[in-house]
Amino acid sequence: MVRRIPVRQILAVVPLLLVAVVVLRQWPTVDAGTDRLGSADREWLLAAGAATLLAWVCSAAAQQGAVLEQLPAGRLLATQFAASAANHILPAGFGGNAVNLRFLLRCGLSPSRSAAALAVRALAACVVRVALLAALLAVFPHALDLHKVVPLRAHPALAVAAGAALFAVLVALLSVRQVRRTVSSFLGTVVSDVRAVHGSSSRAAALWTGSLAFPVMHAAVLMAVVRALHAPVPAGHVALAYLAGSAAASLLPTPGGLGSLDVALALALVTAGATGVAATSAVLAYRIVTVWLPLLPGVLVLAALVRRRVL
Repeated sequence: MVRRIPVRQILAVVPLLLVAVVVLRQWPTVDAGTDRLGSADREWLLAAGAATLLAWVCSAAAQQGAVLEQLPAGRLLATQFAASAANHILPAGFGGNAVNLRFLLRCGLSPSRSAAALAVRALAACVVRVALLAALLAVFPHALDLHKVVPLRAHPALAVAAGAALFAVLVALLSVRQVRRTVSSFLGTVVSDVRAVHGSSSRAAALWTGSLAFPVMHAAVLMAVVRALHAPVPAGHVALAYLAGSAAASLLPTPGGLGSLDVALALALVTAGATGVAATSAVLAYRIVTVWLPLLPGVLVLAALVRRRVL
């Protein structure tokens, strides 16, 4: 009997292996960056923690804005906190989406409407991030010096190859009749929900304000830790580095961007003018504040929500 090759498991491990290779090759910089955290400014680190807390509030606002029904505010906020923990266990945001989907189902929404609500929120988040990135690139056109990390001439070839691969996958999927029919039905539900949400000014305001404020808060966390480490990088350049780095990391489906986001943010900060040691320290501090400190409380909240049948 021929055993099937576990392609999905292999694809999930490949990004982590690539990150491990990068970390091993740059280990002296990583080690020096860890040592530098000891001299960080405590007040700026507290500001980073406050911005992290506000990010969960923004996430709850965006989720409420994606549906017409009034969701229980306390449970919604707790769900966003639990979803952030789940996101660091499962890859590509699957954990957080699964938690939010279960919450919406428990609130009485149908499976199709719950999935459409997640799609509406994701669409708004994508639009906002692209708009923010474009605006910051227009204001700071020379903020990121890509020559510091990779040869500029390699970019067009990589972009064309990635685009061609993505297009081929989409064509292959849409050529299947059942998939095409399902996608068409789902898109119809999403379009209907988008119209309904924007028919209510309060829901539209919550959706777009929450979607805008969420990446702003995470950029603020990174700005605060950069200030805490006394790295001479302008705030606007740090914000641009965060948006560019998180966009690049989304191409690698690791749990919570583990490894992929760290490397992408570090490289983006280097292109923005930080030294390798300062960039490594900033990313480590960002991860401690946004991931490692809230992880255990988040898992406990997730377990409590499941036990109380909120999820």
